[in-house]
Amino acid sequence: MRADVEALDLRDVAANWVNAAALHHQVSERIKALADLADTPLFFGRLDYLHAPGAEAAEGAEGERFYIGRRHVHDADGDPMVIDWRAPVSQPFYQASKTAPMDIALRRRFGYTGGELTAYEDERLSDPSEAEQTSKLLQSEIERPRVGPMRDIVATIQPEQDEIVRQGIGGTICVQGAPGTGKTAVGLHRVAYLLYAHRERLARSGTLVIGPNRSFLHYIEQVLPALGELQVAQATVEDLVTRPALGAEARGTDSADAARIKGDARLAEVLRRALRSYVTAPTEPCVVVRGSRRWRVPAYELEEMVEELLTRDIRYGAAREALPQRIAHAVLVRMEQAGEAPDDRVQDAVARNAAVKAAVKAVWPPVDPAKLVLRLLSDADFLAEHAEGVLDADEQKTVLWAKPGRGVKSAKWSPADLVLIDEAADLIERTPSLGHVVLDEAQDLSPMQYRAVGRRCSTGSATVLGDIAQGTTPWATASWEEALTHLGKDGAAIEELTQGFRVPREVIAYASRLLPAIAPGLSEATSIREAAGDFSVRAVDPAELDAAVIAACQDALTHEGSVGLIAADARVPALAEALDAAGLTHLSPARRPAPRPGSRSSRRPWPRVWSTTTWCWTNRPRWSTASRTNAPGCAACMSP
Repeated sequence: MRADVEALDLRDVAANWVNAAALHHQVSERIKALADLADTPLFFGRLDYLHAPGAEAAEGAEGERFYIGRRHVHDADGDPMVIDWRAPVSQPFYQASKTAPMDIALRRRFGYTGGELTAYEDERLSDPSEAEQTSKLLQSEIERPRVGPMRDIVATIQPEQDEIVRQGIGGTICVQGAPGTGKTAVGLHRVAYLLYAHRERLARSGTLVIGPNRSFLHYIEQVLPALGELQVAQATVEDLVTRPALGAEARGTDSADAARIKGDARLAEVLRRALRSYVTAPTEPCVVVRGSRRWRVPAYELEEMVEELLTRDIRYGAAREALPQRIAHAVLVRMEQAGEAPDDRVQDAVARNAAVKAAVKAVWPPVDPAKLVLRLLSDADFLAEHAEGVLDADEQKTVLWAKPGRGVKSAKWSPADLVLIDEAADLIERTPSLGHVVLDEAQDLSPMQYRAVGRRCSTGSATVLGDIAQGTTPWATASWEEALTHLGKDGAAIEELTQGFRVPREVIAYASRLLPAIAPGLSEATSIREAAGDFSVRAVDPAELDAAVIAACQDALTHEGSVGLIAADARVPALAEALDAAGLTHLSPARRPAPRPGSRSSRRPWPRVWSTTTWCWTNRPRWSTASRTNAPGCAACMSP
């Protein structure tokens, strides 16, 4: 299929150079989508239908066989050889069971090792004499240690995950998932499914995956390309709100209290008040000179226009653009009363008149969002005026800068400040909306960050992923209902995944003891993975701690997989020195690994050092540096 695309002769097939460039780009993207992946097989399953899908069941009617894979594959004649996993005919591969066979006679799973077919396993779903069995291939795939970036789970999607993946684009879905339940993979596969089912719509409006940090995005970056989807943008929340053109980039930090208050949704009202304060009541009439005639719009009439626009509560910039048209209309009314017959061109000309522009500038001046936030955080009186009744005196004092910046570019903006600037910018001019947004690790976002993300999907839908029990920030919201309200998606469906696939049963049971205290509304998670003896809690004398840590790392390195070492910030340098002294190569979250020598089977995992500031409720790192050769995860749960 790729060779056919590469052989296309694009000469003299386009009407002009613009069409030719677009066509070449489309062909180039198609070739990329058809790239070979050495370790990724084209098919992983087979379905034998009792009857042809869509045909009525009749005596003697023949069934039909389909191979299921990551993408559609056809032969030289264009006949399908492999059916895309997202197609409706593929759904029984994930949903069919002995109790609901969905007209499937046989379901076959194929097993691969290094891209080579090594096993297959059959389930005769419509045969009453065959008992239901647990798939050994599925179990071995789940148990396989993770090496490299996140892989797709298309061959192992479970029924409850498939139901979420295939939900329509019409509404927002929130997926609450315990550690290791595959919520991130479900969200990514949902994007792939929506691009399959609504390709033209999303091609126009765009899709975006938002992650908590760059390490996370590196970790997941190959999932969608492996499924043939190359047009999905990825960003962090900080990426979305950074505005280099204004000079607003994060170069500073906030205290926990300041960040919590700046992330509070109440700041949206403070910003709205501050912005509206720039609008002043007109004190002078507007006099428009056209030819030998002078047309006068009195101050009281201008004031009525301003009040009407303020009452409508439309965006600052839109109202500022509407005001000159209102003034021009008032002038045209006077022209008609005087016997003239002006048209739309005259109204546009009046709206561009110097006197009208001057009147609008005096009453409704342009406002720079970064300068507005700079003034709020630097001017105590300005903040007190517009935060009255919203923030108390202590809160106002907390968010004020001790050393105000002289200007936008010299100010040491914090990540929370950038979110405020983004809010102010949206109050001035509407933020463009995408067709679909996936928001992962959403439990750590502040209400203002939710609002920033919600603006990017105000007319589209979203898939929100996270675990309320893993919230680690002082500004984290207490419930998904509250988070969805800030996101602008009230009433969105909330789905809960409670069956883990990567976290050993012993680990998740130990961690679940915290649920009554930190998230009493959540169901206790379970896991199908057993790792008896792999989980232990040991007390060590402080003087022997470094040696015990090195011994634990050396022991963990005898097993296949990735190793994560979690430590307090202050301990990281000492532990890194101890690892170096023991000859254990390691990586910090800020570094990406170099390729390791040797074959796949001879590779040994590398330990890593994390900070306790990234702990989650299973005592594992939230996210680590991701790479193509070493998957992040801890020795206990092997989860990202």
